[in-house]
Amino acid sequence: MDLQKHDRPQAAAPRDTSPRDTSPRDTAPRVSELRASDADRDRIADMLREALAEGRLDAHEHAERVEGVLAAKTVGELDVFVRDLPAAHAGRHTAPAPAAPRRPAAGSLPADPDENVVAVFSSAVRKGRWRASRRIHAYAVFGSVEIDLSEAVFEHQQVVIKAFSVFGSVEVRVPENVSLRGAGGGVLGSFEVDTLDADDADAPVVHVDGWAVLGSIEARPRRGKLVADLLDRVHRKVDKGVRKHG
Repeated sequence: MDLQKHDRPQAAAPRDTSPRDTSPRDTAPRVSELRASDADRDRIADMLREALAEGRLDAHEHAERVEGVLAAKTVGELDVFVRDLPAAHAGRHTAPAPAAPRRPAAGSLPADPDENVVAVFSSAVRKGRWRASRRIHAYAVFGSVEIDLSEAVFEHQQVVIKAFSVFGSVEVRVPENVSLRGAGGGVLGSFEVDTLDADDADAPVVHVDGWAVLGSIEARPRRGKLVADLLDRVHRKVDKGVRKHG
């Protein structure tokens, strides 16, 4: 036996001299994992409302999906509710739509309403020249509520109207030159908000949210009515008079 053969040192394994990849791995979340915003929920709610109007969804399906939209946390969870609707795929190869008006940030509005409009076996009307509150709650139980903002003074850019209708109706009217958005649904009832986007980015934004149970909630612009700030007019007249007499 050749002992010298076994006593020879083994050759060392060649060292790996290739550069190591020390760059950080891409851990950015996918789009479907991003947190959903109120504007995302409004966009999906608009698709569901159109599907209901076109007969693609019945009232029960619409109510179930809207309830899920309001509870969704991520963009992926929202897409589930419209993936079988043509509207969800129509804009895949077109330019993106303009962003919806932003909703009030959490905590920017008081939790309690500035004003309650209640109709129980009766009717309640809020109209004419009045100052629109930041948060208005409307309750119609076997009655009707009418909230007309077409001549109202808007002291706040964001106005939220929470509407609840049980065997009743809530009707909201706004001027043509404000933005109107909505999110809600109906259970054996109807929830209809005609989405409106103002040309002026600083125009007031009215958000109508709520539920109709065996009742109706609707919000539409009043044609020919434009929001006018009387305070600005007064200030201009006063300034003009001061300059004239000065």
